[in-house]
Amino acid sequence: MQTSADRQDRHQYPAHWEADVVLRDGGTARIRPITVDDADRLVSFYEQVSDESKYYRFFAPYPRLSAKDVHRFTHHDFVDRVGLAATIGGEFIATVRYDRIGADGMPASAPADEAEVAFLVQDAHQGRGVASALLEHIAAVARERGIRRFAAEVLPANTKMIKVFTDAGYTQKRSFEDGVVRLEFDLEPTDRSLAVQRAREQRAEARSVRRLLAPGSVAVVGVGRAPGGVGRSILGNIREAGYTGGLYAVNKGFPEDLKEVDGVPAHRSVRDIGGPVDLAVVAVPAEQVPAVVAECGDHGVQGLVVLSAGYAESGPEGRERQRALVRAARAYGMRIIGPNAFGIINTALDVRLNASLAPEMPRPGRIGMFAQSGAIGIALLSRLHRRGGGVTGVTGVSTFVSAGNRADVSGNDVLQYWYDDPETDVVLMYLESIGNPRKFTRLARRTAAAKPLVVVQGTGTAPQGHAVRATRLPYATVSALLRQAGVIRVDTITELVDAGLLLARQPLPAGPRVAILGNSESLGVLTYDRCLAEGLRPARPVDLTTGATAEDFHRALAAALADGTNDAVVVTAIPAIGEGSPGDAELAEALRSAAAAVPGKPVLVVHVELGGLAEALSAAASTAPGAGDRAPGPAGAAVPAALTTPPEGTHLIPAYPAAERAVRALAEAVKYAGWRREATDPGKVPEYDDVDEKGAARLIGELLTRGQGLTISDAETCELLGKYGIPVRRALPAPTPEAAVEAARALGYPVALKATAPHLRHRADLGGVRLDLADEDQLLRAYTELTELFGQPEELRPVVQGMAPRGVDTVVRAVIDPAAGAVLSFGLAGAASQLLGDMAHRLVPVTDREATSLVRSIRTAPLLFGWRGSTPVDTPALEELLLRVSRLVDDHPEVVAVTLEPVVVAPHGVSVLGATVRLAPPPARDDLGPRTLPAY
Repeated sequence: MQTSADRQDRHQYPAHWEADVVLRDGGTARIRPITVDDADRLVSFYEQVSDESKYYRFFAPYPRLSAKDVHRFTHHDFVDRVGLAATIGGEFIATVRYDRIGADGMPASAPADEAEVAFLVQDAHQGRGVASALLEHIAAVARERGIRRFAAEVLPANTKMIKVFTDAGYTQKRSFEDGVVRLEFDLEPTDRSLAVQRAREQRAEARSVRRLLAPGSVAVVGVGRAPGGVGRSILGNIREAGYTGGLYAVNKGFPEDLKEVDGVPAHRSVRDIGGPVDLAVVAVPAEQVPAVVAECGDHGVQGLVVLSAGYAESGPEGRERQRALVRAARAYGMRIIGPNAFGIINTALDVRLNASLAPEMPRPGRIGMFAQSGAIGIALLSRLHRRGGGVTGVTGVSTFVSAGNRADVSGNDVLQYWYDDPETDVVLMYLESIGNPRKFTRLARRTAAAKPLVVVQGTGTAPQGHAVRATRLPYATVSALLRQAGVIRVDTITELVDAGLLLARQPLPAGPRVAILGNSESLGVLTYDRCLAEGLRPARPVDLTTGATAEDFHRALAAALADGTNDAVVVTAIPAIGEGSPGDAELAEALRSAAAAVPGKPVLVVHVELGGLAEALSAAASTAPGAGDRAPGPAGAAVPAALTTPPEGTHLIPAYPAAERAVRALAEAVKYAGWRREATDPGKVPEYDDVDEKGAARLIGELLTRGQGLTISDAETCELLGKYGIPVRRALPAPTPEAAVEAARALGYPVALKATAPHLRHRADLGGVRLDLADEDQLLRAYTELTELFGQPEELRPVVQGMAPRGVDTVVRAVIDPAAGAVLSFGLAGAASQLLGDMAHRLVPVTDREATSLVRSIRTAPLLFGWRGSTPVDTPALEELLLRVSRLVDDHPEVVAVTLEPVVVAPHGVSVLGATVRLAPPPARDDLGPRTLPAY
């Protein structure tokens, strides 16, 4: 009789189980199923495992695997017996396997839902988080195969493996018998297991980026023998920035006797370099890159910055070349920035790396910057450079990344790094595309709770070469979801830098109340008007007159900051001519000293054609040496003056050349500060006693047996929504006048007569609805009018519905987007939402606080709260309806679309007059699965 191990695979090779993962130290490994072709790899792997680790695995000395062992550990049916391996360079570094067992502990098949699991990690790779990553993946595989629980037997001395299981966050039971620790744990993800997984993801991805941004040594591959060219320029930029690590120039065309290029050690290959290389900057033609990647992988290089073009941005052939590049680099455990990248910069004094095409090192500071294309990177750096001396002096860049085609390292990875980077206080990102919106919003929410995140979002059309998940959400909806996550959304590079410079060195405002003072009445009024337009609450401007002295400015600013009715101050200044007028330096010092006395409120300056004031404002708080001075660096090296920073806590005053720019930046800071306050108490997802989750699941399962994607009938819709406490007002079909009369008698007068044909549904403006029909005569007259206007009843599909209380017509929608996840939307019915796009959006699940803000987020919200003397409607009942729809979609991802329209919100209660529900198999939730890098 054949055993499970002897049978051929019962399933085809599960390629979807293959994945690249980032390990705890920032390196990468590939996880894949073990197959019959892996016998030699398994034997080689086992030979490199220590005797102690073998003992822990088999509970006895086990120096080598027998032929029977090798056969057993490489032959799997991918259902009851599964083995996974973590590989680097194609070789095993760790394995994990499970065997399904029955209640008696013997091998079994479904419906048995328990399995024994065991790991073995090569000693050289222990402590890198390999076992934790394998546990996540083998658990996901087991759930897919109907296994709900793992059991593991571990020797008490094997504390590392016990910790892998206990730290995973699953619900578990622990026992001790016969000298062995037995662990049993459920595989259903818990809040704790998900939190553990995401914390590990953050640490691993942050470290992978840190290895790129703070390498101990750098090799530039493709350095030309003659001056000029990309490689030679990069080498010069790194050297001139004062990079603190080892630097090497590499070109296979170098003469064998060439020892140096521009004072940098020269080599013909990375393999020839005597010491370790942490980062390779690749600037060779695309067709030569594969050989460079192999050299770097063999030498143990940790990461690559690929400047070379000719990849996905060039078309299908380049796209395949890009896939091959990523696969090759990951096989060696390397991460890639690029290809087609502009480069990276780290201004930290102990790094000073300018591995980019930027000819000058930016001023150091507290701003992290991310861009994708080189053109945007150049624009960002140059804009910040121009504004750096003119606004905040030495408050510049901490780190800069231009990811090019972002084939591997993306904005999400860099956001993970900046989240807990102590050198970065503000994050600026220009995102031409968002590859994984669901993950980005999750990371953005967490980052924004700690430090400001300012984003320019692309128009929705991904540049050539960017891998982007398909989304059906409009651009405006994605923008709204980013704002919900705490992102400061701006539209231009100018606004990006304006907001970033304010947030980098000024405190967040406590509210929207703004004091305005200055020496120009007209500029003050202009600033006042812009504050009103941006939703701020400005006080009347204080005019100091054109004859104001520096002392007058100091006194007025000090008074405004001391006034408890002000949350921020905007100082306006124009050039003053005449004896006694303050000079730029004098005025700047007056403002700085006044602001320093009350450091808890932000101060901004609007200056008009004051050539030196902005620079003077910087100098007033800067401790940097004068122009051309050098400060001592490590080991006596000279450090450019731009690489020194002002003392911590120094508030540098930002200055803006136009009132609208200053006020817009301040308004964004006010909104962000409000979001930060609310984020401390996000609310809760309420429970409702009348929700029948299991009944809804049974109904959905029955309905889906009819097809993979279907819009269910009105009766089925009412039944499903009813299980979540969402009643839909009955509407009876009226194919004839007599049927209409019978329906009205059943419902009771007054009634409404509606045409429900697709071209007339929800279009009261076309006249397809008759309301308040009080008796049979009015009903028959209305029926005749509709048929005369629009055609036969078969075309109109008329229905009769009982009249709902009068109120405000609204629309509630929920949709599951494959890229962003489940989204709940709300707006007023009719032109407000259809023509003006006045809809508000929140990610599901929605909390009670989010439901409250959702109702108030639309521009037409005043109509719900008694606008112009109208009766306010029952918004608490509306919020409850939103929460119930959110709960339905969150509990049952098969509900891929819900539309409630119209929902009449009356002074007391709500009435759902129309509803449609679409069911389909839910899209995959990669955010709930094991950690993986994007597939290539």
